[in-house]
Amino acid sequence: ISGYSLVIQARDSGIPPLSSSVTVNVDISDVNDNSPVFTPANYTAVIQENKPVGTSILQLVVTDKDSFHNGPPFTFTILTGNEEEEFTLDPHGVLRSAVIFKHMVATEYVLCVQAKDSGKPQQVSHTYVQVRVIEESIHKPTAIPLEIFIVTMEDDFPGGVIGKIHATDQDVYDVLTYTLKSEQKSLFKVNSHDGKIIALGGLDNGKYILNVSVSDGRFQVPIDVVVHVEQLLQEMLQNTVTIRFENVSPEDFVGLHMHGFRRTLRNAVLSQKQDSLHIISIQPVAGSSQLDMLFAVQMHNSGFYKPAYLIQKLTNARRHLENVIRISAILEKNCSGLDCQEQHCEQSLSIDSHSLMTYSTARISFVCPRFYRNVRCMC
Repeated sequence: ISGYSLVIQARDSGIPPLSSSVTVNVDISDVNDNSPVFTPANYTAVIQENKPVGTSILQLVVTDKDSFHNGPPFTFTILTGNEEEEFTLDPHGVLRSAVIFKHMVATEYVLCVQAKDSGKPQQVSHTYVQVRVIEESIHKPTAIPLEIFIVTMEDDFPGGVIGKIHATDQDVYDVLTYTLKSEQKSLFKVNSHDGKIIALGGLDNGKYILNVSVSDGRFQVPIDVVVHVEQLLQEMLQNTVTIRFENVSPEDFVGLHMHGFRRTLRNAVLSQKQDSLHIISIQPVAGSSQLDMLFAVQMHNSGFYKPAYLIQKLTNARRHLENVIRISAILEKNCSGLDCQEQHCEQSLSIDSHSLMTYSTARISFVCPRFYRNVRCMC
């Protein structure tokens, strides 16, 4: 307990008795009676041979139960095991290489490290760090090509995470890093540690091919990443149809079914080869395992097919569509539960272009805006 606040009252013996009170604050000063604590108590780390000088090997983690002025900053010292000065330890507790290690020279080092707190008198504790030197990488990283589809309203893309590169390496201790060619960094970024791809705001309509590579420190491998950006037209939203799927997650639909269903859907609803199918958004149905897919079809002369025409086409081809994935319903209007006739139901669709949903799998990522469907009876 760091302090107490007492209210003290004095009362006299008169008639009537009179009194007054005062508040007394008692602060408890901390003494430095706790040593620093390493977590975990001892460490094991590895470093590959031929890594450059200054390679980070380990981050020491130290806590102290004393108050702040009796705890950090901590002073770290290597007491034993570093007689040849193969290692350095910085003020933040990061152990780094000071030489280029060779597996044939030595395979293991054991260091005794001391941490000293900032109190008076200072408290110390010790830990042991076992560092193994292993052979350098012999396997190249492998990465899966990634295709990303982004749907956004006209010139209104806010940016954000649009996908993730999946890469592996057969060398157990390899740490993979990801890089993007510098001239593309004005539009995209790649997180160097986890491979997440970030798009900056204001992407134009079109196709982008990213020059991304993954490295294990010895080998560098290029990765095929293609980004397709499609900007929605307001006219599309007035001519949409929704297909509701049964028992499928957005990620499973994107990764397993989207390509096949898109192809089957094109065959079902396109009247001419020049017509264009636009998948506007996919979105889980709240409180269920269903999934809504919103789409529109553009005629080759730039107009859009009416929803009633598309629904008729879909109804006729439903059996073929369900060879790909089970369909729960085909929706133009969504008046279920409302006490009005179908012709008296008015529906409006709104798109929130700043609320993007990213459904990412190893090979395909689909980024689309959230949509809202509002219905009301006109009768």
